[in-house]
Amino acid sequence: MREDNQSSKLDFILLGASSQKEQENFFFFLFLFIYPITLIGNLLIILAICSEIRLHNPMYFLLANLSLVDIFFCSVTIPKALANHLVGSKAISFGGCMAQMCFMLALGNTDSYILAAMAYDRAVAITRPLHYTTVMSPGACFLLVVGSWVMGNANAVPHTLLTARLSFCANKEVANFYCDIASLLKLSCSDIHFNVKMMYLGAGVFSLPLLCIIISYVRVFSTVLRVPSTKGVRKAFSTCGSHLTVVSLYYGTVMGMYFRPLTSYSLKDAVITVMYTAVTPMLNPFIYSLRNQDMKAALRKLFSKRISS
Repeated sequence: MREDNQSSKLDFILLGASSQKEQENFFFFLFLFIYPITLIGNLLIILAICSEIRLHNPMYFLLANLSLVDIFFCSVTIPKALANHLVGSKAISFGGCMAQMCFMLALGNTDSYILAAMAYDRAVAITRPLHYTTVMSPGACFLLVVGSWVMGNANAVPHTLLTARLSFCANKEVANFYCDIASLLKLSCSDIHFNVKMMYLGAGVFSLPLLCIIISYVRVFSTVLRVPSTKGVRKAFSTCGSHLTVVSLYYGTVMGMYFRPLTSYSLKDAVITVMYTAVTPMLNPFIYSLRNQDMKAALRKLFSKRISS
């Protein structure tokens, strides 16, 4: 094995979300604030849905799975970033780096497919209300969730294997606070043309759920606008508003990060990744619960049970 291909025996260096010490401390406390809130918020959503019989329907089943993915999603990166800051080390092993990248790609893609499934659920509920229970049967919901996980992993594994076979030069400083595929490709001294093509192909596959979301909401609003009632419009916006807010936050930051040339990536882009890896999973429970009366009622009931017990 050549000397410049000792990747499996050498650590990568995670530069973090900033190159300045003061800003590093800021991001440490930000992560320390965000992580427990994300865990508690998403766990409460899952517990409220499981404990309240009225929420045992497709929309909340998909929401519970989205919360589960968000818990895993932020747990892949934030604990490592916090631990590195505390011990004063920025190192991550080659195997740990590849595992982190694989999990982030898989969970990110799974998140996007579950968001698409939720949009499809809303479209069926509004455009085909009489057939809703048939189309969104328990079996169909289960297949949607399983399919989301399968598609997420199917898109992540090839990228991980292709990246793992690359040679990395003397510079192993990853310009991010976790092992991001774009940052790793920039460090390679191998021919990465095929990897870049696969990355853009993966971005295209990642866009498929967004296309499904757009088509679903075109159908929703075309149906609602044909109803001569402002009440129907308000109900549609109330039902879909939370989901559209989450989709906008998630896809807005992801597309701003990855839908551009590889050569333009730098450490300043780590701030963008903080948005979709940490901030968005934290905000999701608040977005869905604050605008949803059934969810707020279920959370109040859950708290009252815990207090009484």
